[in-house]
Amino acid sequence: DALEIGAMTRQRDLEFSDAVRERWPIMHEALLQVGHRQTRNRGTIGGSLCHLDPAAELVSLATGYDATLTVAGPSGSRELPFAEFPVAYMTPAIELNEIVVGVRFPRWASDHGYAFVEFARRHGDFAITSAAVLIEADAAGKLTRASVTIGGMGTVPVRAREVEHAITGQVPTGELFRAACESCRQIEAIDDVHAPASYRQHLAAVLSRRALEKAHARMLDAQEFERQGAPTKAERVRALELLPTDGHQAALASV
Repeated sequence: DALEIGAMTRQRDLEFSDAVRERWPIMHEALLQVGHRQTRNRGTIGGSLCHLDPAAELVSLATGYDATLTVAGPSGSRELPFAEFPVAYMTPAIELNEIVVGVRFPRWASDHGYAFVEFARRHGDFAITSAAVLIEADAAGKLTRASVTIGGMGTVPVRAREVEHAITGQVPTGELFRAACESCRQIEAIDDVHAPASYRQHLAAVLSRRALEKAHARMLDAQEFERQGAPTKAERVRALELLPTDGHQAALASV
């Protein structure tokens, strides 16, 4: 089960998709950080992925999901794992006569936890550092799968493999997350006009921990709803649309 998206799909179409909100909710959360409404009205997912800004939200998601790209050219079509797509800073692994025509995001379990957290100077700016987290757990509460992606650190977003290995097979706790995320301070980072490397490394440790805690809380919420046979997330989102704007935003934050 996967989400197949054409390269020319506009970001706003994904932002307002009920299917994306229900089954790939981290994408909806991340899209709200992409520029502003005006830019999302024009921006496409293919354009964002090919631009390959290491701080771009959709680039981090493609890394975290282990997405697969479909590339087409005179010789036909081929599939390319996103991990093999960046060859250098903002340089995709496609030939001059090829184009990206689509991307596929695999689906995680319906009760998975997710969170996208970023720090930027202003809302809508590219993130100085971001953290995208996906987690799954078994019936005993132990984490069986984890994806932790840090964006904005270097030439491409990076998977925090040490964090993923440290928490997989463990029962989640705040102490576990805090200890595991300290390894993010060792991720190689760039110095630029926006922030020194040391500050990015500090943000990576803090934001990854916050994202894990948020994802864990959401996973517990999703598991409880499934046990009670409650409405699906999409049904809850549609119900929230009937609330006044302020109430909708407050309630949506807990969905």
